[in-house]
Amino acid sequence: MPNKQTIEDKIRQRADDLGFNSCRITKAQLPKHTGERLENAVAAGWHGTMGWLETTMPRRKEPRAMWPDAKSAIVLGLNYGPEEDPLKILNQHEKAAISVYAQNRDYHDLIKGRLKEIAGWFASNTGNEVKVFVDTAPLMEKPLAEQAGVGWQGKHTNLVSREYGSWLFLGTILTDAKLTSDEMEIDHCGSCTACLDICPTNAFPAPYQLDARRCISYLTIEHKGPIDRDLRAAMGNRIFGCDDCLAICPWNKYAQKSKEAKLIVREDLRTPNLVALAALDDAGFRKKFSGSPVKRIGRNRFLRNVLIAIGNSGNPELADSLIIHLDDDDSVVRGAAVWALSRLLNREELVGIRDKQAEVDNDVLDEWSFAIGE
Repeated sequence: MPNKQTIEDKIRQRADDLGFNSCRITKAQLPKHTGERLENAVAAGWHGTMGWLETTMPRRKEPRAMWPDAKSAIVLGLNYGPEEDPLKILNQHEKAAISVYAQNRDYHDLIKGRLKEIAGWFASNTGNEVKVFVDTAPLMEKPLAEQAGVGWQGKHTNLVSREYGSWLFLGTILTDAKLTSDEMEIDHCGSCTACLDICPTNAFPAPYQLDARRCISYLTIEHKGPIDRDLRAAMGNRIFGCDDCLAICPWNKYAQKSKEAKLIVREDLRTPNLVALAALDDAGFRKKFSGSPVKRIGRNRFLRNVLIAIGNSGNPELADSLIIHLDDDDSVVRGAAVWALSRLLNREELVGIRDKQAEVDNDVLDEWSFAIGE
């Protein structure tokens, strides 16, 4: 007689039916050193302006601190592998590089709906309590994914899978049911340091450590103010996120192109023109990025990134797309425009542009002084 299907088998089947590429189970408990690493990173200030990492730390260190009744974690992965090498666009200096994960629909919405389907089915069939998480609650999903065997946290701190390389979105279901755990994945990085070596801003103090304050993903997405001048040139044409440490990983030779239609790159976001993006007003920005993760940073932060990228283009013919933003309502945008102009024009041209300003802009005096060398 055939073996009776276990509840764990049924969970995996349900996940497969909904398009997930990985479904593994582990206990809802993390080793003490996981929380200690987080504490050390925050103590070093590596979290930058992400104050929520500090305020939620007591709950974030241990899943059961957030939900004492939790016994098991169901960790699911959805492949978002790109069609082509994300590093190629970095050589197209008048085009914008948008991180692979943000080139179509917001994965939070996509995954959360499917997690709720699995969780609802599980609760109704077992009577157990469930809670779903997609990257927005104080839950350390990558350590749980490693413990469950979905992959391992590489030297760049991101999850790596032997089957899908760097390209897995994660979602987690916590439950008070005691389920059979899968075997933990081991670290397969070996002596490779490709992800550390490629980082344009040297954001890794050491293997398995990330200083977010130097990370381009943090700078372009989470950081709200002016970006440190010493880091702007290294940003290149990256306007939302950075895939360098993910894309260079040798394990990507096993990666597969995503089959999820809502994650396949939108044509207008494949190689968008920087000048066209710089011309977007608030309404245009919201329309273009409706349903996209890019929308959440808002037009001003987005424009700051675009103007820095134009400054890094090396093409003085793009200066007009910067000059129009010297009168922008947002001082951070105005400052980015000044800096970008200083990368494309000579001092005499810059002085001429500054002197044409209707009034002295005290909010960006420092940027002008730096640009002109006063």
